Amino acid sequence: MEEQLRIILIIIVSVSIFGLLVFVYVKNYIKRKIQYYLNEKNKNLK
Repeated sequence: MEEQLRIILIIIVSVSIFGLLVFVYVKNYIKRKIQYYLNEKNKNLK
């Protein structure tokens, strides 16, 4: 029983870390895209 709990805990922690990495990557990707489009818009206005 204790071994199963340990395995479940390892899976939960792994999934949480993976989810956090994906979240940070997507957040940075969206931030870069927004910055790119804002820069392009500013170039066109000048």
